[in-house]
Amino acid sequence: MFWGFHGIGLLLPLLFFGKFFWILLLALLIWGLVRRFSSRNRPMPFYGHAPFYHPGVPPTQASAMEILRQRYARGEIDAVTFDQMRERLESSSGASHQ
Repeated sequence: MFWGFHGIGLLLPLLFFGKFFWILLLALLIWGLVRRFSSRNRPMPFYGHAPFYHPGVPPTQASAMEILRQRYARGEIDAVTFDQMRERLESSSGASHQ
């Protein structure tokens, strides 16, 4: 009879550490979720970048001339094509402003 009691007495520390492990794991999970979804003056988690969409702020679109300059800077078009397209844009924008 006493043999079974001593066996349980030896397992009590293991039972305590098992419960402590699960309580600690649950606390870490709750802490991680609260930190992940809290919105205290912190940008949205886009891998350190600012979000692409800001609610209530209308999106801005680059002008055609700015897009043309970017394409030329990236090397998508050559100098001759850039000059032709620039002249065409300047002539069409000049006519629409009159």
